[in-house]
Amino acid sequence: MTDLRSDFVGIKSPNPFWLASAPPTDKEYNVVRAFKAGWGGVVWKTLGEDPPIVNVNGPRYGAIHGPDRRMLGFNNIELITDRPLDLNLREIKKVKREWPDRALVVSLMVPCEEGAWKRILPLVEDTGADGIELNFGCPHGMSERGMGAAVGQVPEYVGMVARWCKQNTRMPVIVKLTPNITDVRNPARAAKEAGADAVSLINTINSIAGIDLDTMAPDPATDGKGTHGGYCGPAVKPIALSMISEIARDPETQGLPISGIGGISNWRDAAEFMALGSGTVQVCTAAMAYGFRIVEDMTEGLKNWMGEKGYTRLDDFVGKAVPSVTDWQYLNLNYIVKARIDQDLCIKCGRCHIACEDTSHQAITQTKDGQRYFEVDDTECVGCNLCVSVCPVEGCMTLERLTEGADPRTGKPIDPDYANWTTHPNNPNRVAAE
Repeated sequence: MTDLRSDFVGIKSPNPFWLASAPPTDKEYNVVRAFKAGWGGVVWKTLGEDPPIVNVNGPRYGAIHGPDRRMLGFNNIELITDRPLDLNLREIKKVKREWPDRALVVSLMVPCEEGAWKRILPLVEDTGADGIELNFGCPHGMSERGMGAAVGQVPEYVGMVARWCKQNTRMPVIVKLTPNITDVRNPARAAKEAGADAVSLINTINSIAGIDLDTMAPDPATDGKGTHGGYCGPAVKPIALSMISEIARDPETQGLPISGIGGISNWRDAAEFMALGSGTVQVCTAAMAYGFRIVEDMTEGLKNWMGEKGYTRLDDFVGKAVPSVTDWQYLNLNYIVKARIDQDLCIKCGRCHIACEDTSHQAITQTKDGQRYFEVDDTECVGCNLCVSVCPVEGCMTLERLTEGADPRTGKPIDPDYANWTTHPNNPNRVAAE
């Protein structure tokens, strides 16, 4: 039997799929609909002090679309909740009472003063919430007020506030990290040193979605003016995976629980985040684009995949890919692959040839016996994967591994005098022989 139940720093949920702190978790109505649809938990949209902030009454979102209008990236300029604190607290308490088996974490953002945190923590604790998430990631609006990413970009501040919270609440403390920083390991280290129970990442990336060339204003615009916002959606997934892997394999933060966020749209995305160490995953953009019922496909897909792989519980594969992530200098330079074309699948479009001829290594010829025919010249192919990436036919272009130690220019064994590829004359990164 496949068991999707999650126990993340003591916060239990029937599955690892949580809704991230965002518009979908702004009120009781949305959260209850999400729980009815099957979500394992939510992070309630970020609460602040009263009086509440004021959001713009106009466009808050901008989108980047693919040719088929599928949303690739999503930009928002919305701030934290603009609903009264007391109203949010009452609704949180009610929802947790009626849905005791679901994870309910509350996102918080107040001024970087110990007194402000001391005031709000007991109010949240009284709701019965399972934990708190410290929003140190929001890159717009609140950061200009000394909160959000303005805190997350300074490891000393991250540690300071996390320590205040650990000293003043019994609830698990999750620190939400900003991607708008040079090295995400530094705030993660600070959070762990301060006693934080976990980190969540990534928050949105500072961005402008585009410029309207008729009005000459950013998208979205309010009365002819625009501002930078937070970028999310499928386009940020590679960035999120990289940052999560850095924390998962850093000796100073290894073992620190991670809640993964960033472009998760289906069960496969979720499994990738979990393979890199995420105990739970948080979703926002996909839910906003397709509705809450996408969680049905996510849970069913993850369960089926786990069954096929022989995994019976989440811990069987969480973090399993971390040992495979390394620094470039440790990659095996004796590993040689060459591109191969399945002529039965090839539709003779020529995209592989053009890409390789114009921008790569001129390793794909385009004619044979006067006919349009594409094949790979092993003496020039470096196995870069560009042709595989641009080929429109799945499975037509592949990479074939050659014998260990083969010369990448010929595919033949390296001269015995140069048995180690690191010292071979054809290797531009060779180490000079003594």
